[in-house]
Amino acid sequence: MKVAAAQTFVSADVAENGRTIRESIRQAAERQVRLVLFCEGALSGYSKVQVAAPSDWLRYDWVQLDRELAEIAATCKTCGIHAVVGSAHPVSERKHPTNSLVVISDQGLITGRYDKRFLSNSEVNDWYMPGTDPLVVTIDGFRFGCAICIEAAFPELFAEYERLGADAVLFASYGITQQFKTALQAHAYSNCYWIIASPPAQKAHKYPAFICGPEGDPITQAVQKNDDAFAVADLDREDPAYEVALARARPWRAKAREGGIYRDKRKRSSDY
Repeated sequence: MKVAAAQTFVSADVAENGRTIRESIRQAAERQVRLVLFCEGALSGYSKVQVAAPSDWLRYDWVQLDRELAEIAATCKTCGIHAVVGSAHPVSERKHPTNSLVVISDQGLITGRYDKRFLSNSEVNDWYMPGTDPLVVTIDGFRFGCAICIEAAFPELFAEYERLGADAVLFASYGITQQFKTALQAHAYSNCYWIIASPPAQKAHKYPAFICGPEGDPITQAVQKNDDAFAVADLDREDPAYEVALARARPWRAKAREGGIYRDKRKRSSDY
């Protein structure tokens, strides 16, 4: 399965963001990509940057955002491609929205939404409502978990996705720091799955969009400049390069975490 991490420019103009995302979807489809990920806030804009003050949410044009999301969904259907798009999402009767990833199918249907669960101090106090649940979606036989930005610092979230049977985690952020990159590589290695990571173009100078293999090494990255770009890779469970990580290490680590093999060993040792 071919996947892509998109690296697009995010502006304060939702309509312009929508046009950029749709064009990127078309370009990804031309490369036979089946799933393309966009960064945190790719459609709506992100807090403290495109949305300058918490009170701006009260004046936000959610109708325009819904129109753009519908156009993106139509483009996915036309191109026969799945997309996961970072965007704020309004919460009924709440002052603040959630910071979310919207999953759109190749049939143009919204099939899931992940709401960021672990927020930064400023986010939870001033900008966003926290989510509560993990999200795993199945596309072309692969299971994808979702994570956003500061959640890279919470290994329990990535371990949860391993227990839920994820083959990969879609990680969207408004910028990827060196610390995030290091943590994501460690999560990929510890849990033996792929990680697809997407920042905005204007933050690519820190670290560009990249895809990490289940042994913990980045296997591809976008051109490192402030420009729209992609990181594209094939997810292949039969690739000999991943035989140890997927066929040996992951099953063994699941047994080790469950602990039965060690309890049995201790019991046999106590018989002597």
